Amino acid sequence: MAGSRVEKVGTVFTRVRDLMRSGVVKESNKPVWFDVYAAFPPKRDPVYVKPVRRVRPKTEENVPEIFYKEDEIRAKFYQMYGNGPKAFDLTKTGFVSTCQRFVEKYSELESRGDLKPEMLLEETAKALLADGVVLRRRAGRPAVAAETHNPVLAMKLTEMLAEHQKDTQTPEEYTHTPPPDSSHTS
Repeated sequence: MAGSRVEKVGTVFTRVRDLMRSGVVKESNKPVWFDVYAAFPPKRDPVYVKPVRRVRPKTEENVPEIFYKEDEIRAKFYQMYGNGPKAFDLTKTGFVSTCQRFVEKYSELESRGDLKPEMLLEETAKALLADGVVLRRRAGRPAVAAETHNPVLAMKLTEMLAEHQKDTQTPEEYTHTPPPDSSHTS
């Protein structure tokens, strides 16, 4: 046999050498580099060695959460006003969302320093309204639950059925004695 065809087992030189010894490759067809390699072999054989994979223990990456002041303002905005009636138009390069306008106006009013922090949200909304931006508050849950307004809503179905049966029963149904029959008297 000429040798293994897998490069991992032998070098190209040893494979060609073995092919020439077996007669598969003629002396006249040997590669140009063969004589040079035989005359000046490398100091160490170019043997394929499978690289060793180092198994590193998984380390937890402690990435701190990053919150900017603008993020807090945006969270308050979306909590109060929601996403709005239409989607963002990202095809326009100069597009500024309503939320971003709100953040910019909020920062501007805050930098003036003449307003209390509690009033900044309302004043920002008023300032945007003056600029022509209409903000609509989200529809929230009612402050008082519906059950407390009407006690009928709190009744359970079983209670309603029991009450209905009690109202529809007649006094004769309460007693199980049959009524006297006058035809059987003698």
